[in-house]
Amino acid sequence: MNKRFALIIVLLLTATPVFASAAGFTWAHFLFGGLEQPLVELGIDPVPILDLLIVAFFLIAAAFFAGKPFRKTDMLEPSGHANLANFAEVVVSAILNFLSGTIRHGVGARPILPLLGTYGLFILMLNLAGLVPGFNPPTDQFNVTIAFALIIFIMTHVLGIRQHGASYIKQFLGPMPLLAPLMLPIEIVSHCVRPLSLSIRLFGNMTGDHKVVLIFTSILAVGLPIPFMGLGILVSVLQAFVFVLLSAIYFELAMSEAH
Repeated sequence: MNKRFALIIVLLLTATPVFASAAGFTWAHFLFGGLEQPLVELGIDPVPILDLLIVAFFLIAAAFFAGKPFRKTDMLEPSGHANLANFAEVVVSAILNFLSGTIRHGVGARPILPLLGTYGLFILMLNLAGLVPGFNPPTDQFNVTIAFALIIFIMTHVLGIRQHGASYIKQFLGPMPLLAPLMLPIEIVSHCVRPLSLSIRLFGNMTGDHKVVLIFTSILAVGLPIPFMGLGILVSVLQAFVFVLLSAIYFELAMSEAH
């Protein structure tokens, strides 16, 4: 009986996106319908912005309730039961350990954890939102991903200048003064390409993944999309991981000594 019930739930979940799409239903319109018209009048597509706000609200609420026990004490005693606070501790510790293995110079990984940890969880939830009926993944919009990448670009050079001061320019001049006229424009171009690389990779992969799920859902709503939704979860996790990994590498390169 339980297996039948689980199968029915899975089939309903795979069929729901096509019904939601056919009805034109979106959670953004349902929750913030009054905010759509002012954004449309300004020439702004309201759906990605409103979907961003919905995901951000749920993450902020989850962080508030997960962090509540930690605001009372610095260390939690194991309760023997799985709860939101324990899960959050495991996730944050895993992200910090990962960043500590990449960022070894300068301020270290811990001060950067709030930025890259938030980025990782936020991008992951935005990616996964595309698999929920009534949501479109905001990360399949280039103007969203380029905004994320530009923040990383700015922070990279802020950290580099903070760590090295005026000598940060040496990282752009190459290993010897003779090569400086050649290396300087090459390094400037390579640094300017980084935000484009970050944003296009995330935008392109999420757009392609979302289109594949929609195409196979429109062919046969029940059953057929299941493996592609599983692939969509994998792509969502990988793209969030790659974004955080490359950002951590850029920070490490900016704060390390030039060779």
